Amino acid sequence: MMYLPVQQMHEFMIAVFNKIGVPLEDAKICADVLIASDLRGIESHGIGRLKMYYDRIKLGIQSPETKIDIIKDRYATAVWDGNHGMGHVIAHKAMQEAIDKAKLYGLGSVAVRNSTHYGICGYYADMATKQDMIGLTFTNARPSICPTNGVAPMLGTNPICFGAPTNLPYPFIYDAATSISQRGKVEQYAREEKPTPPYWAINRQGEPQTDTQKLLKDLVDQSASMLPLGGTEEVTGSHKGYGLGMMVEILSAALQNGSYLNGLWGQDQDGKPAPYRLGHFFLAINIDFFTELEDFKRISTDICKQLQASELFPGRDRIWVAGEKEYENELQVKQKGIHIVPNLAKDIRVMQKELGLNNIDI
Repeated sequence: MMYLPVQQMHEFMIAVFNKIGVPLEDAKICADVLIASDLRGIESHGIGRLKMYYDRIKLGIQSPETKIDIIKDRYATAVWDGNHGMGHVIAHKAMQEAIDKAKLYGLGSVAVRNSTHYGICGYYADMATKQDMIGLTFTNARPSICPTNGVAPMLGTNPICFGAPTNLPYPFIYDAATSISQRGKVEQYAREEKPTPPYWAINRQGEPQTDTQKLLKDLVDQSASMLPLGGTEEVTGSHKGYGLGMMVEILSAALQNGSYLNGLWGQDQDGKPAPYRLGHFFLAINIDFFTELEDFKRISTDICKQLQASELFPGRDRIWVAGEKEYENELQVKQKGIHIVPNLAKDIRVMQKELGLNNIDI
C-alpha cells in the first residue's frame, strides 16, 4: 500500500496539466477538482483520472485552452459553448456565473454545451454552499447505461448533485450517478485488478458481466451495458433510475441545443476519436430570497440530525447523511495521504517520463 502526501500530489497534477498546455490558473482549477475527489474518498474521479485527461489532450479531442462562447445571457440565465475545453474550468466558471446571477435575481442558471468531463459534481455544488446558497448540477456522459427492458448502452451515468448549507461541520451534498455505479468506479476496479460486483452490468444477452477488463472493452464496442439504479426490473425501481437518467440528459442537452445519447460516443463517422460534446446544467438558489438563512440552516441541520439519530437496522452501527462520510474521509486523507495502487503508479511514471517531471518519487 502506497500513500503520497496530498500537497505533493496536488502540485504534481498542476504541473502535468500545465506541461500539456493548460494555462497555469486553469491547471490549478483542474487539480483542485481532482484533489477534492481524492480527499473525499471518491478515488474514481481523483488522480486516477489524470491520465485520461492527459491522453485526450494528446489525441487532440480536448483542448487544453478553454475558450467559452456566450450564446445567450438573459437576466438569471445563460447558455455557453465550451468549445471542447477543460470541463473543470468550464464548470467552475459556469457555477460561479450562476452564483453571481443568484445574488442579483435569487436564482441563477447556466446551461453548457460542447464541454468535456468535469470531475465530481459535488465540487461545484459546494461552491454554492460556501456562499450560503443551494447548488445543483447535472451532466450527461458517454453512453454506458441501458434503458429499462433494454440491453444497449444509450444513456451516460448522468449524475445528480444537490448541495445545501447546514450548521454541521459539513454541508449536505448528494452527488450520485443515476446508474447503480459510475463508470469511473469500474475503471478504479480495473486499476486495482478486482472483479466488477454482480448486477452492475450486463451483456447483450442480459447476463451479468463481472470481468472488469472485458467490461471496459465491451462498453466501448457497445456489447455490454451498465445498469440504471434499480437494476433490470421495475419491481426493484429500474424505471426510476432510468427516468432520472433521462431527466439529466434533457437538462444537459435540450436547453443548450447540445449533443445527446449516441452523439456523445467520442468518435466520428469513421470510428476515429473525436470530442465528446458533453453538456452540463448549473443552478444556484439564493436562500435569502426565500427565507432567513439561519432558519434554513437550522431546519436543514435538524433534518440531518433527526435522521442520524433514528433507529438502526439490526447489525448496523451508524446512519449517515450525504456529505458526512466525505467530510470524515477528508480529515483522514489529509493525515495519511492519497492511496496509490500499483497500476496508478505506472500511469504516474509514464506522465513523469514523457513530461520530464521529477517532483514526486514513486
